[in-house]
Amino acid sequence: MRKAIALLAAAAAVATLSGTSASAASGPDAADLADTGQGKLVWNSCNDAATPALQCAMLDVPVDYADPRGRKIKIKLNRLPATAPKDKQQGPILLNPGGPGDSGLWMPAYISGQIPADVASTYDWIGFDPRGTNGSDPHVVCDAHYFDAERPDYQLSQGTSKAWLKKAAGYAADCAADWSWLLPHMTTVDNARDMDSIRRALGVPKINFYGGSWGTSLGSTYGQLFPSHVRRMVLDSIVGPTISWYDHNILQDKEHQRRFDAFAAWTAKADSVYHLGTDAEAVKKAYDQVEDALRKTPADAAPAPGKIGPAEFEDTFYGGGYNFLRWPRMATVLSAYLTQHDTRPLTIAYNKYAAPGTDDGTFPAYNAAQCTENAWPRDWEFWKKDQAKVNAVAPFYTYNNMWYNAACMFWPYQGNPAGRLKITGKGLPPVLLFQATEDAATPYEGGLAMHDALPGSKLVVQNGGSFHEILFHGNACLDDTFTAYLRDGSLPQGKGRIAKTCAPESDPTPVYVTPPPATAKALTAAPTGPLAPSDPEALRGVLR
Repeated sequence: MRKAIALLAAAAAVATLSGTSASAASGPDAADLADTGQGKLVWNSCNDAATPALQCAMLDVPVDYADPRGRKIKIKLNRLPATAPKDKQQGPILLNPGGPGDSGLWMPAYISGQIPADVASTYDWIGFDPRGTNGSDPHVVCDAHYFDAERPDYQLSQGTSKAWLKKAAGYAADCAADWSWLLPHMTTVDNARDMDSIRRALGVPKINFYGGSWGTSLGSTYGQLFPSHVRRMVLDSIVGPTISWYDHNILQDKEHQRRFDAFAAWTAKADSVYHLGTDAEAVKKAYDQVEDALRKTPADAAPAPGKIGPAEFEDTFYGGGYNFLRWPRMATVLSAYLTQHDTRPLTIAYNKYAAPGTDDGTFPAYNAAQCTENAWPRDWEFWKKDQAKVNAVAPFYTYNNMWYNAACMFWPYQGNPAGRLKITGKGLPPVLLFQATEDAATPYEGGLAMHDALPGSKLVVQNGGSFHEILFHGNACLDDTFTAYLRDGSLPQGKGRIAKTCAPESDPTPVYVTPPPATAKALTAAPTGPLAPSDPEALRGVLR
């Protein structure tokens, strides 16, 4: 065992390298920075033309924290250093957008730019790629062609269940064949321990944290494991702390139906623009008509490969439940197809919203976390009967969501029968929570449950809001509350379960999104794959 004096010297060297001020808290002691198998951070320029100050590094962490001297993997990080005077700096704020598995490397430059410079300059903004994903090493890939179009129809009425079961089982087997040494160690707890390795490597006793979607589970898990190392924590669009992932998906199905109903009602009010009917049921019928037509004649997906069939069509539309700024384009897709026999808006929307990009490791990470953190039903007959009940009241998304999660039926590692880590909030400072009442990805119940689990937390509710991850959309009531907390720890003073209520954004203006001329050049120039997180129509931290 290293002597304490040597350990402290090493910690001081790392702190100097990281450039993090000790003014944010009292100096670290040996226990805070004890080596648990993590490596050291060596920061270099990311060579980012848009943000020249951005620095990048790789950090060695143990595959298995029960064996800290064993096999290592690497976590990719970036950092936008604090520029305030040393005595004003407040330490690092780690950032995670959700997923599980989404990259956080876009977040330091973007989020720091959303708040006043006098506050942003006091933090070291730290983004990272969760283990096994994106720029971390290794980057887990299982069946790289799993999402290639055209995939089997999601609807059980179309007789595709055997095809999907074979596909899901094959995906799970492919993951196990190559990644059996890592998959059991990609849970939320493992990722939370990686965050503490980052803290140790930064040489600080406490961190700040912002997480959205699954990032709220990651943050609350970190707080449960390491409460004394949390300075401030913000959780945005919250996963309930106790609900099983299977049951959480059922909540999503029902909320997605509500959001689709809202889209249909909005579109019906704009019949003069979209000509799909003046009541919501007519718009829903139009949606079904397009899907049925694509079953008979799939549309060309170019520039993405393959065809747009019913599965791809549903994937193009489900994101409207997370971001209503997509509604004008979605309504245009239906209108153009049915009133003008024009598939160009559909092709453009698919390429913007649903076409698979480069495999970033997010889907293996999603499965590795969710399939192993609690027990899943393994009997297809149970799934079929149970999901049929859900589909009867929420047909828009149920079977889409079911097949997205079907690999958990065959996952090579049994889920924990005890369920997810229990969150009590013991020892945590006050946590600031944000939740919209109409969020389809992380339904409102999760925000209430997390507030109840974290004594001293303050819950800010956007009544009628539907964005998934509600900060940084230009809502001053929400964003100013976040800024005040980061500035000096100020919290809303309201009593009861809801400390503050903010109004929702207005629905988008109905416009027909006219496609560009149908030239070969226009098609090949169109973007494919996920939108940049800063795009107004993007989905952030999607917890499918």
